[in-house]
Amino acid sequence: MQLADATWTDVRDAAVDIAVIPVGSTEQHGPHAPLGTDTLAAAAVAEAGVAAYEAEHGADTAIVTPPIPIGIAEEHRAFDGTMWVSPDTFRAYVREAAASLTAHGIDRVVFANGHGGNIDALAEVSRRFSRDPAHDGYAVAFTWFNAVGEHTGEMGHGGPLETALMRATHPELVREDRIEAAREGGSDRWGEWVAGVNLAHDSDGFTENGVVGDPADGDADRGEELHTLAGDALAELLAAVVERERST
Repeated sequence: MQLADATWTDVRDAAVDIAVIPVGSTEQHGPHAPLGTDTLAAAAVAEAGVAAYEAEHGADTAIVTPPIPIGIAEEHRAFDGTMWVSPDTFRAYVREAAASLTAHGIDRVVFANGHGGNIDALAEVSRRFSRDPAHDGYAVAFTWFNAVGEHTGEMGHGGPLETALMRATHPELVREDRIEAAREGGSDRWGEWVAGVNLAHDSDGFTENGVVGDPADGDADRGEELHTLAGDALAELLAAVVERERST
């Protein structure tokens, strides 16, 4: 069930086990991929995961909320169009958004994340949400590109995995005529490392155009595989979260 498309009586009358909150970012993804890549990816994987879960457990047993489109992304501030909020603001907003669902008896939540900069904050939000004595909620955070089998570890930025998923789910938004420019101005790895320390706080310190990895290695067929792998992994997680006893 898509929460934004439902009426309040639809939600009241449904037997909802769990909510998925897509969390993304509005930030540069090179010259070829949209600023909304992380949000679009998170929403696409959330929808796939809920569809797979409901195929097993019945219709309207899981909901996808509207996505949270702005995250912790100041590292991309040199590139036009990027938006960000502070980690404190992000954590508070995401946690309170999730807590609002518990007022309606939806007390199991999974954050479906599409942005690396959100990972640590979402882990903390999940812990605090789950420990909150004001409700009986339990939450965990899921990041799609960490749950794609043999493809895990190839993430980059605007690179093969994100480009592949966009080509599969939102092909009209990929600027195919800019792929070669994206390759030429990109970096092979994230950061500038010395003695295990990343010296570059911002991405323009190591990539000319914001790209890390080769977007040409991410075709639509690979994107379909990624979408399926991530959706199936999320569905498995949803079932585990529903079945798990709340703990602090």
